[in-house]
Amino acid sequence: MRYTLFFLTILLLFVTSSFAQSDRLTPEKLWELGRVSLDDVSPDGKTALYGVSYYKLAENKGNRDLYIVPVDGGTPKKITAFQGSEYNAQYRPDGEKIGFLYGGHLWEMNPDGSDQRQVSDIAMNGFAYSPTGNHVLYIDDVKLEKNVNEMYPDLPKAEARIIDNLMYRHWSEWHDYAYSHVFYVGYEDGGLSGTPVDIMEGEAYDSPLNPFGGMEEISWSADGRYIAYTCKKVTGKEYAESTNSDIYRYDLETQKTENLTEGMMGYDKAPVFSPDNKYMAWSSMERAGFESDRNRIFLYDMASGKKEELTKGLDRDANSPTWTADGSKLYFTSGEQATIQLFEMDLKKRKPRQVTEGIHNIYGFKIAGGNAVVDRVSMSAPAELYRVELASGTATQLTFTNKKMLSEITMGKVEKRMVKTTDGKDMLTWVIYPPHFDPNKKYPALLYCQGGPQSAVSQFFSYRWNFQLMAANDYIIVAPNRRGLPSFGREWNDQISGDWGGQAMKDYLSAIDDAKKESFVDEERIGAVGASYGGYSVYWLAGNHEKRFKCFISHCGLFNLESWYGTTEEMFFANWDIGGNYWQDKQPVSYQQHSPHKYVGNWDTPILVVHGEKDFRVPIGQGMEAFNTAQMQDIPSRFLYFPNEGHWVLSPQNGVLWHRVFFEWLDKWLKKS
Repeated sequence: MRYTLFFLTILLLFVTSSFAQSDRLTPEKLWELGRVSLDDVSPDGKTALYGVSYYKLAENKGNRDLYIVPVDGGTPKKITAFQGSEYNAQYRPDGEKIGFLYGGHLWEMNPDGSDQRQVSDIAMNGFAYSPTGNHVLYIDDVKLEKNVNEMYPDLPKAEARIIDNLMYRHWSEWHDYAYSHVFYVGYEDGGLSGTPVDIMEGEAYDSPLNPFGGMEEISWSADGRYIAYTCKKVTGKEYAESTNSDIYRYDLETQKTENLTEGMMGYDKAPVFSPDNKYMAWSSMERAGFESDRNRIFLYDMASGKKEELTKGLDRDANSPTWTADGSKLYFTSGEQATIQLFEMDLKKRKPRQVTEGIHNIYGFKIAGGNAVVDRVSMSAPAELYRVELASGTATQLTFTNKKMLSEITMGKVEKRMVKTTDGKDMLTWVIYPPHFDPNKKYPALLYCQGGPQSAVSQFFSYRWNFQLMAANDYIIVAPNRRGLPSFGREWNDQISGDWGGQAMKDYLSAIDDAKKESFVDEERIGAVGASYGGYSVYWLAGNHEKRFKCFISHCGLFNLESWYGTTEEMFFANWDIGGNYWQDKQPVSYQQHSPHKYVGNWDTPILVVHGEKDFRVPIGQGMEAFNTAQMQDIPSRFLYFPNEGHWVLSPQNGVLWHRVFFEWLDKWLKKS
């Protein structure tokens, strides 16, 4: 009997252990999750149109299909199933059709998904119906410059570029001699008519802005007479040094273009006309050269030309202005204490009201009568659609795309802490615990260093830097909203500029030192990880951590600020955040005190370096310099190199490889054998 009980106990422990492991999030499971994103809401406000992307690891690619779901709640319905992705979906203004892009062409179907047919062979990268229903605007690339083979046709196999100015490459792409332009064309009876008109004909500029702008940067007036678009009408060095984009208004009747934001020096983007055509609202930053300035909402009076800031006094970003159907209110999103919430602006009261609350982020949203349909996400759950009652802020989940899979995964607890900084400020820090956390055990811990440098550690659900995945591998995650991160006011946000290696680094150390006080944190097994500015932070900490850390991982980090300045592309970012170039008479302090390569003589800790060849914001040489430095000092080190990835790792198999190498490195140095 004693032996039977013994073996039953062993079996129970084995089954419990197996269950504890099988209910953990893994890289493979992460890529199996459906990725939900909102496209539109029907004109009557009754139906939400959205897409879900699924990835097949074996095929190393993904596919997006379209769905509809009643705004009042109900069963979602899949309405497309092409062999390829459908995107930019929207209801026609009369609600009788849904338009979408597939294979770079415009298609339409009935609202229930029936009668799918291609409308035109015209190539499109994005489109929008005019509110009056008689035109379609679209964007397409127009080749305006010659490559070397066209310049020298007798050398068809020559492989070279002739470069005379800056911005010859951007983020992850070399310039292709073409520019994104805005076109419009007639539309009637489900077909395009007439000759398309390029409203930027001959202009060597892009709208929307490269590399991340989309159709949100272009809009129709309610009467279909005007097209407003975002553009940065400068080139070369001037483009590289400034963020000054403007809102241009094109008149279809006169075929004239007017700059509505001339003299406003920062980013001006995302114009939206009021339903009565009296106003236009848009997002605006104040300071040219500062890409992470406070985003404000401005209002333009179409009759008088008067401009005014609607969000004056709101010490936060205000993004994605959206009108109600009667034009009496605008809704927008704004960061609030490391979350993203929905806000309301009544044009009569001129005072913002926070609509939603909670530990989550709200990304895309559409107004549907007295409700909003939103993409909502948290650290513990990927995006799903919710209905938000605008009067009360009450949220009701509409889609449950990942319900079954998530029900089989145990997530770790996410805890909000306030940590005292060295200058006496309170810093919001997220602590994420392993699933089945046992306070009587000791766990290794990871300090997460955020990129940006002005990008909040909010309630995002990342498919690479996923806190729940890290916690599932039995790590305590410490993720501080250090100096420079938004949603805590302009002063906190601005303090990072010119001081990369200063107070922000002290904030990191304050956060991890606070965590080390916990009995369940093993202070002998702590690592630091991060990407971009977070990767810079890891390099800087490697030379200044005073034995706190036992291993490091830096992804696409800045290592040598002088060589980085000479090889990056958006010079406005370098000039603002570093303080200028390194050869000026009074060299900015950043080069003297804040460049990680200045402290490599102190390096003594194992480090994994990750970098992509197509990262032009932080070029590959930064990772190579750091890895070579570690190797030359006989410091245990590894270089994970991706020849076809940029600043991010986007392909499924590369993503899984990234995670495997990531955790292999951490486990080697932070887990007891």
